[in-house]
Amino acid sequence: MAATTLIEDIRLTPRISRSIRKTILPNGLTVLTESMPHLRSVSMGAWIGSGSRDEAPEINGLSHFVEHMVFKGTTSRSARQIAREVDTIGGNLDAFTGKETVCFNIKVLDEHAAPALDVLSDLVLHPTFTPEDLDREKGVILEEIKIDEDNPDYLVNEMFTQNFWKGDALGRPILGTKKTVSSFDQATLLDFYRDRFTPRNIVFSAAGNLEHENFVAEVESRFGALAPSASRVFPRREAPVSTPHITLKRKKSLEQVQLCLGVPAPGVSHSDRYAIYLLNSILGGGMSSRLFQTIREDRGLAYSIFSEISPFRDTGSLCIYAGVAVDKTMQTIQLTMRELSRLKQEAVSEAELGRARDQLKSNMVMGLESGSSRMANLARQEMYFGRFFGVEEITREIEAVTPEDIQRLANELFRSETMAMALLGNLGEMNVERGDLAC
Repeated sequence: MAATTLIEDIRLTPRISRSIRKTILPNGLTVLTESMPHLRSVSMGAWIGSGSRDEAPEINGLSHFVEHMVFKGTTSRSARQIAREVDTIGGNLDAFTGKETVCFNIKVLDEHAAPALDVLSDLVLHPTFTPEDLDREKGVILEEIKIDEDNPDYLVNEMFTQNFWKGDALGRPILGTKKTVSSFDQATLLDFYRDRFTPRNIVFSAAGNLEHENFVAEVESRFGALAPSASRVFPRREAPVSTPHITLKRKKSLEQVQLCLGVPAPGVSHSDRYAIYLLNSILGGGMSSRLFQTIREDRGLAYSIFSEISPFRDTGSLCIYAGVAVDKTMQTIQLTMRELSRLKQEAVSEAELGRARDQLKSNMVMGLESGSSRMANLARQEMYFGRFFGVEEITREIEAVTPEDIQRLANELFRSETMAMALLGNLGEMNVERGDLAC
């Protein structure tokens, strides 16, 4: 029998609660639902617990390729039929590939939940991967790679990432390369699909106007025939070691210099995760952040400058991004180092930390206002933590972070010897040395 867990209602405010339930099917597939009876829609997604970092070098990009290929037809539907059926019920069907997950999702009116589930499960369970479709899709993805290579924002991020996680799958592009994508064949796709699309590696989540038992029954009628698998995810290797590189790429056609500066950071489940979110908010997470105020508002050196965290299951990075004129680049780097140094030397004020706390809490609550975001929130918490964290619990953790915690983290993270940088643009004779990154 399927094992069902009712996760206790968790209060967002005195007026709003969350009703979340979890069922594990006999074959190991996990089904999560959140009932939101005030909505007229249902969002659902099939989440695969592996992504591009779980690929061998010779098949880099295959997770993303499979994500594309499931839309090309199943044993009972052509690509055109899939499109027509989704349009007929007014659905939004989508998919995406990340470093650690692949997700196939759809959002529809509640009255169309059953046909939407039928289409979504058909895509996940019965793709055909015909050689003809495979050859056509190679051309599509090769064009997608070219588009990204023409995008300076993407290119500087890839330059940084590939050199930061040098030699590790985490540093390889999600799309793959022209060489790897061109090499894919039907047998490779089928082997890859069989390895990863297994019950214990799938989380099926849904949120909206639905009833848990009925939804689970519908999911089990489609996914219950999948043979149980030995493990949920692939064996994990040791966390990769970052490389403190300085990479400059000259591209005369660019008007701006694209800058990416980063350091290694804790993984997604680290005990310091809320402190680092707050540190990021103070540093470059919004219009009141130190980098935005210093570099854009006070000095007028950049239109866009911000910082962001990329957490993974065992490691992560905190990166600063900016687009600046070539003759303002070194000044921008110097001012950035000054702000990092200030975070290390001086404890932030309670007022500044309070603003960061309020911003983080607001982003969290407002980010849960749609069924789609709650569907994704359920799946990610299950995949990374194996449990659900309510807003009140997270709020307590955020409130517990002190100025001393922020200062300690800044001293742990911002060290010249671990810092990495990528610069892309019409750099001329510009050069950046390790000493320029002293903070």
